[in-house]
Amino acid sequence: MSRTRRFVLALSVVLAALAATLFTAPGAQAHEERPVTFPDGSGSVPKLRTGEPDLLVCKTDRADFARRISGFPAALKARNLALFERCATSGHRHLQQAVDAVDRPGLTIAILPGLYEEEPSQPPPTGACARLKAPNSALGYQILSYEQQRQCPHNQNLVAILGKKDLQIEGTGASRLDVVIDATYQKLNAIRADGSDGVYFRNFTAQRTTFNSLYVLAADGFVIDDVLTRWNDEYGFLTFASDHGLYKNCESYGNGDSGLYPGSASNINDGRGYDVPRHSIEITGCRSHHNMVGYSGTAGDSVWVHDNEFDHNMGGASMDSAFPGHPGLPQNHARFERNLIHDNNQNYYPYVADGTCARPPVERGYERGVVCPQISMPPGTGIITAGGNWNLYEDNWVYGHQRTAFYLNAVPAFIRGESAWGKQTDTSHHNRYAGNHLGVDRSGASRPNRTDVWWDGQGGGNCWQADAGATTPGAPPECGARRGDVSGAADRLVGEPVKLAQLLVCADYDVQARRLPAGCDWYGARGLQRVETQLALGSALVLALTGGALWWRRLRGNRLAGTATLLGLAGLALDVAGSTLALTPTAVPAVALLLTGVWWTLLGLTLRPVRPAFALTTVILGALTLLDAFDKAVLMIPGTPVSPAWLRLLLGVVWVLWAVVATGARPPAGGSAGGSTGGTAGGPVGKPAEPGDAVAGPGGAPTSTSGPGPAPASGPVPTSGSGPIPAPGPGPAPGPIPAPGSGPAPASGPVPPQVSDARPPHHGEGPA
Repeated sequence: MSRTRRFVLALSVVLAALAATLFTAPGAQAHEERPVTFPDGSGSVPKLRTGEPDLLVCKTDRADFARRISGFPAALKARNLALFERCATSGHRHLQQAVDAVDRPGLTIAILPGLYEEEPSQPPPTGACARLKAPNSALGYQILSYEQQRQCPHNQNLVAILGKKDLQIEGTGASRLDVVIDATYQKLNAIRADGSDGVYFRNFTAQRTTFNSLYVLAADGFVIDDVLTRWNDEYGFLTFASDHGLYKNCESYGNGDSGLYPGSASNINDGRGYDVPRHSIEITGCRSHHNMVGYSGTAGDSVWVHDNEFDHNMGGASMDSAFPGHPGLPQNHARFERNLIHDNNQNYYPYVADGTCARPPVERGYERGVVCPQISMPPGTGIITAGGNWNLYEDNWVYGHQRTAFYLNAVPAFIRGESAWGKQTDTSHHNRYAGNHLGVDRSGASRPNRTDVWWDGQGGGNCWQADAGATTPGAPPECGARRGDVSGAADRLVGEPVKLAQLLVCADYDVQARRLPAGCDWYGARGLQRVETQLALGSALVLALTGGALWWRRLRGNRLAGTATLLGLAGLALDVAGSTLALTPTAVPAVALLLTGVWWTLLGLTLRPVRPAFALTTVILGALTLLDAFDKAVLMIPGTPVSPAWLRLLLGVVWVLWAVVATGARPPAGGSAGGSTGGTAGGPVGKPAEPGDAVAGPGGAPTSTSGPGPAPASGPVPTSGSGPIPAPGPGPAPGPIPAPGSGPAPASGPVPPQVSDARPPHHGEGPA
């Protein structure tokens, strides 16, 4: 690797780290689990068994049971009555008891309608289980090994399914609400299936945990079928390091992280392009709503998500490469098709600000609609991809979002614990957003998103559909008809500076500490409160003061410089206006850059005759600004490792310092700094007269500030730029007096004192 490329890469890593902090704010940690490897992939998706159950779970209150089944269809009611009679004599009263009775693969447990709080599993650990030695997660729970889970299955789990193969657990009610497994916020997980290949869950509800309702870990084969999860601190459904999985007809809401979390799905397509032989997990027919985010997946690899609905969350769906300890990073090969992703505009951060989320979970009011968001999330977003590759988003309906439909930013590898230089820019690449229905619902009614694309600019091979509405940048690369075809492709090592600054500020969120970053509109900042507007205003003031002082001290007599300065001031004002949330996706930011670029270019041209080096720097800065406007509004310039904005920013700092020096230098003796048409009078613009400089004498004739010649015999010597004082009396105006050193001094007589700004006589002026 060349030295130049190493420097650019190192710079890009430092800058890209700003974006990565979006998901690494203190206290805002993702799911943490023991080290685990993927299954070998030899399993398969289990099939539903429809025969009679092997084990039964029910309560003994006949009156309550009769009430629960009273509205069932006749056939289903009769079946439940028969199962109840059998369960009353030979069944179990708690699900955990039935699980413990499973002694071979292929058994089915049927749970009859009722509320199951699993009272024997609820008490806190005692004895040896209270003294387990294990690392603590950032959220405070212990990260237990599999052996420790077996030793103390209820330290964290209401129901623990450990090492059971081909086990099916199903409710027998008419709907999933007829069987409810309730952790009452006493346990981390309501149901944990760990190392249990072929597990099948169907037709029940799990709820109210301090982490997640239904957790499947290290399984080669699982199905979640017609299950509801709700009211959890973190996740509704969490599947991790698993393969051959299927979620179908499920629902989840009221979760502080996500409703559906297929984290670290088996990385079976690593190294492939868009065409893959199979996916590790399929999600279909599910609805996830009123969560922080509907769908989430750190290292959510090879997940096929189709025909679902993600609505009324803060964000519809997200996938990322932002947390260490997740096998399969960086995230890759998610495929979203035919999903309804709409109206994800909830904002639950006020519950953090007012202290609601600082209360114990049982007192927060999850059942009344409270959600306590666990990480930083831009509300009003359809799909977020934070550091993913080879993802396909096609034929989805994405509408009604107050921020953006598609959000893409990079995450460098050291955030996930990999320090190799070659990996630091391995996200986000080859994400394809094509053929989606943006800003309209299925009926064709208009439901626009504020913008359709928000991209930090990093990565290569990314593309968006040509009919996208408002986007930032204004002209992202377009997808061709075939996957892999990209028009106007850009491949950059680092994103836009202002966007990275926004991500850095917004990342400083901590739900435990009730810390909501000031300056970030995700948490309610508007107008001058937003960091983007503050940066724009600050830079505009610095440039306006610097440029204005430069014009006033050096160029105010130059009409071209005056016009350029007015254009620059207009551009700076538009830049501040264009940084606001409403105007960012419009043409205003590009027009602001255009005017500012013209200002610098013209200013450089007026400075060229007298300060060539500073003038050249100014012209280059103007050209970079114009190039930045073109890059943001017309076409992202290919073949550049960073955007013109970075070069403009770095050179702009140099220019400001140089302009301050040029402005503060002592003006030349003998005249104003600029003429009416860009000429000079009295010396070069922006620097004091020096020996040998040509200056204007009377009538505009140049004279020398110094030179050889005898000194005058007596009396003061006139300085350059001073004209003769005519003697009293009639007569023509005297001719020019030679400059000092150009001839002998007068023989005698006083020499009149010189006036620094004496004017040459006007045409036709007579004697004084």
